[in-house]
Amino acid sequence: MKGQIVKISSDLYFISSDNEIFPCKCRGLFRKEHITPVVGDYVLFSKEKKLVEEILPRKNHFERPKVSNIDQAFLVTSMKLPDFSLNLLDKFIILMEINHVEPIICITKTDLLDSSVLDSYQSIFDYYRNIGYTVVFNADIEQIKSLLMNKTSVFTGQTGAGKSTLLNQLNPEWNLEVGDVSLALGRGKHTTRTVELFPFMGGKVMDTPGFSALELSNYSKEEIRNAFIEFSKVHCPFRDCSHTNEKECCVKQEVLANHILESRYLNYLSFIGVDEDEKN
Repeated sequence: MKGQIVKISSDLYFISSDNEIFPCKCRGLFRKEHITPVVGDYVLFSKEKKLVEEILPRKNHFERPKVSNIDQAFLVTSMKLPDFSLNLLDKFIILMEINHVEPIICITKTDLLDSSVLDSYQSIFDYYRNIGYTVVFNADIEQIKSLLMNKTSVFTGQTGAGKSTLLNQLNPEWNLEVGDVSLALGRGKHTTRTVELFPFMGGKVMDTPGFSALELSNYSKEEIRNAFIEFSKVHCPFRDCSHTNEKECCVKQEVLANHILESRYLNYLSFIGVDEDEKN
């Protein structure tokens, strides 16, 4: 049978298939071949033997937390306490782009800002929308629910940005503890830092302590460059342009013309380890 691992506890793998949960163990061969199943893996398993027999190809795979096959990530981004950070937002976006996860920007705590201050951010939100990203606010509950339909989703972002509060609004039955950061659906604060998938809106919501591995040093400069999706729409005269030292680079010209958000370009330089003052 085919199913999906929704929880791992010790050496037991809980597999969802045909609206049932089957606790299984793995073939001994997995350990010999250094194969490690993770939450989110689609597998072939024997219902009778209660044994995971094969891990199917993954769409994506993360090490921290150990999860796979994520469709989309809600990047929960606070406007205040903690303060809004374009650098952190872009870092999350690039991590998801490289791993083929659709980023959805979710803005929280707008009520802590004066309307005039919030209005000053609208052009930034519009920019992200115009280059192809969905931007929602935590009050847009019905829109968020519609985005969750038939997808495997994860909520991540800044510590204290309001993930638990948002998830409680989506499904009060989860009864998450609202505090520093608790994403344990129905179980209070994380103590074991385990990962679990919960059915919701025809899809699944992943309960995870969050993506702790936000460093981009494991990725090449080319991977990071290609993850800035608006760069690919600019046709530079240079093949494989790095958008740093090339004097006739069209991306740099688009930045100067305010067609590409300057903060995005500066974050790009930072992520690939180029000092903005030394790029020319």
